[in-house]
Amino acid sequence: MRTPDPVRWRGLPAWLLVCGCWLASTAGAAPVQGAPAASAPTPEEVHAALDAVRADPDLPGTRKSRHLRFKGAAPEPSAPRPAGPEAPGWWAGLAHWLGEGGRLLVWAVAALALAWGLVRVRHWIQARAEGGVTARSVRRPSHVQDLDIRPESLPGEVGAAASTLWQRGEHRAALALLYRGALSRLVHGDGLPIRAASTEGECVALAAQRLTPARSAYVGRLVQAWQLAVYGGRLPGTEQVRALCAEFDVHLRADSAPPAPGAA
Repeated sequence: MRTPDPVRWRGLPAWLLVCGCWLASTAGAAPVQGAPAASAPTPEEVHAALDAVRADPDLPGTRKSRHLRFKGAAPEPSAPRPAGPEAPGWWAGLAHWLGEGGRLLVWAVAALALAWGLVRVRHWIQARAEGGVTARSVRRPSHVQDLDIRPESLPGEVGAAASTLWQRGEHRAALALLYRGALSRLVHGDGLPIRAASTEGECVALAAQRLTPARSAYVGRLVQAWQLAVYGGRLPGTEQVRALCAEFDVHLRADSAPPAPGAA
């Protein structure tokens, strides 16, 4: 059996009061015979009863709902915010930064590698050039104008051998031996940069730059006698040739590469 709701019955006395007033007013209009007369309620009493009925919060149409919340109660959980939009944006920014940084790093490494390569190539070219110059300066010619100037091709005493040839009447051979000997001593002994195609004038100029005045003057006199015989067709005097033969080993010493003795 369903138990009646006490809230709904709470306004019953007020309704009964209103109904009683209405019945009393009706009975006052038509009194029953033999029944004692009852005093009718005044209009003020009726209005007061109606106001009481209207003020009752339990009557239908005037219900008020109240929500009670206890202090310290846990708040209702709020819906979590989706982290999807933030995470992809953060990762996208990081990926973009890494991509740009990696690109710059690659370009920087490439530029450094290129600069290093250019420096190495430059050093290599300089080394090759210096090595070539050194090799050319060290490499001495074996012949000058078809004349053999190798030390092993000359006699040990060039002046004495040339004087012997002159006394035997081999005048051109004597002068050629003196000139070959002078070129050999200048190239292998003094290190003059005489080339295979150097002329007599160039040899005299190099001797003037590198030798002492006395030695340079002797080379000039020897070359002049050689040119006079070869190009002018005139032989120098015997006394001049004997002086050239006697002073040869004085001014042109074989310091660096002594020739093999007995070579003709």
